[in-house]
Amino acid sequence: MADSSTYGGDPEGPGGAETRVTATDPDEQLHELAQQLRVDSVRAAAAANSGHPTSSMSAADVMAVLLARHFQYDFARPDHPANDRFVLSKGHASPLLYAAYKAAGALTDEELLTYRAQGSRLEGHPTPRRLPWVEVATGSLGQGLGIGVGMALSGKRLDRNPYRVWVLCGDSELAEGSVWEAAEQASYERLDNLTLVVDVNRLGQRGPTRHEWDLDAYERRFAAFGWHVVQADGHDIQAVDDACKEARATTGRPTVILARTVKGKGVAAAENREGLHGKPLSDAEAAVRELGGSRRLRVDVKAPPAARSPRAVRSGHLELPRYAVGDEVATRDAFGQALTALGSARGDVVVLDGEVGDSTRAEYFAKEHPERYVECYIAEQQLVGAAVGFAARGWVPYASSFAAFLTRAHDFVRMAAVSGADINLVGSHAGVAIGQDGPSQMGLEDLAMFRAVHGSTVLHPCDAPQTARLVAAMADLDGVRYLRTSRGATPVLYGPDEEFPVGGSKVLRSSDADQLTVVAAGITVHEALTAADTLARAGIPVRVIDLYSVKPVDRRTLREAAESTGCLLTVEDHRQEGGIGDAVLDAFCDGGPVPRLARLAVTTMPGSASPAEQLRAAGIDAESIAAAVRLLVEHVVR
Repeated sequence: MADSSTYGGDPEGPGGAETRVTATDPDEQLHELAQQLRVDSVRAAAAANSGHPTSSMSAADVMAVLLARHFQYDFARPDHPANDRFVLSKGHASPLLYAAYKAAGALTDEELLTYRAQGSRLEGHPTPRRLPWVEVATGSLGQGLGIGVGMALSGKRLDRNPYRVWVLCGDSELAEGSVWEAAEQASYERLDNLTLVVDVNRLGQRGPTRHEWDLDAYERRFAAFGWHVVQADGHDIQAVDDACKEARATTGRPTVILARTVKGKGVAAAENREGLHGKPLSDAEAAVRELGGSRRLRVDVKAPPAARSPRAVRSGHLELPRYAVGDEVATRDAFGQALTALGSARGDVVVLDGEVGDSTRAEYFAKEHPERYVECYIAEQQLVGAAVGFAARGWVPYASSFAAFLTRAHDFVRMAAVSGADINLVGSHAGVAIGQDGPSQMGLEDLAMFRAVHGSTVLHPCDAPQTARLVAAMADLDGVRYLRTSRGATPVLYGPDEEFPVGGSKVLRSSDADQLTVVAAGITVHEALTAADTLARAGIPVRVIDLYSVKPVDRRTLREAAESTGCLLTVEDHRQEGGIGDAVLDAFCDGGPVPRLARLAVTTMPGSASPAEQLRAAGIDAESIAAAVRLLVEHVVR
């Protein structure tokens, strides 16, 4: 670890005296604070020999004004209900964030210089798993505003506490469509508790940004979305302060501050220079001297106002819907009904939908609990981003859309896992079984996508009682949870009191004479049962496993089936890659013997056809399963 005096001399400054900075100090003092933030950004990147100091230096004046005059936060109580929220959407500017934490007294200078070192809390891009003041992971550009919208919605609609959400983003990320999804939602919801500050420093990673310093171009875009827009010189302390005051005074709509800045500000060799993005300054000690040397300024961050304690969540007895065995019920219907019941029992459940609530059945919840329902319209990235924002504020979000469309938000899902966010995602209209709508509407890659997410849970129920139980179980799980539902009605197989532990499965057909095991989930469970009955009449007994928990998978039951029957046949309404077959194979990847394994999955490009025709064409209907079993059994006999 670098010595604390390296890269700029004594961090305690002349005489080693600490100077307090308050909201009433003159602009000159805030300029000195901004210089300290620049110096510490340079020092941290130099100690790590990596990082983004120039992107941090451009926004240092903005950060100084926010920290000293507008941000209200108790660093000793990150969970204070009235704390302002801050999202660093340009997460690569993490040296600036950590320098601000040091100025606020939350970090020591010694820890600042552990930046990017193994085991350090100060990662290259901030994550909440390390620091209590970071609420969401950032670094994949274009996500901070969407998450901030979720936080602001929480504050305005549900928390009803006077905190403000501040989002600092870069000009490069305004090229991301997700930013404009968020901008539209924020305006529509009239989120006057949300302020976006854009660090318009002209330079991206490889050269100039699309609009460079044309603040008018950015203003036209935000104004078209209904935002209040303020242009400011991002290096003029008074101008930035006035812009923040204007944002706080604006009602009825969100505010964006377009701050014109210079990348690498304060060091002549770095100012507005291409080719320095993501690199420590070549002569950090000279840069620190040019910036006036190290300081020892400590900011007295404003305390948040008194606020009511964190909400008391009403919790009652959960009465899940009950279904009779043999009834025909779509799992998407059971999802909507169970979610509505869960919302009655738990006051912390929030539902978001991508303008398909009539199809996903999220509308059932909307009719009973409209105050906890958010319509995100056809904007799946914003749908997931807002869910992460609600989760960061302590709510239990369920976000739903068609399974096929959730793939558009994969990067938000991936980053939600990095954040350690506890969110529930539900994809309806899964697989070819949806029928005539054709392949554009079919979720055929969703299981693979969600299985690949770190720490995720992936569930695929086959009937209404199973769906209801799993919907309720999801609320208390950790991480990203995904539930897959089907469009068409399927027979109820299980009684109302059946339990479905996550990580389990159900053996629906079994005998000592079983010659093979069919492993299915969702719609293919019913096809497998029909095939098993047909095969039984032909003297070929087979075991049938309902693998409703795709991740984690029931290793014990699968191993027992493999030992007893010698062969496993997986059947799935999904692409072969990454789905049920791969989940089953994972149960045997410990170096032990791998059983004979065959797969039936969707391998062609579907067209329009009835659900039954689709299953037959894909080779995953009962007749195809029975034919595959006969071939496998015949091969074994030979």
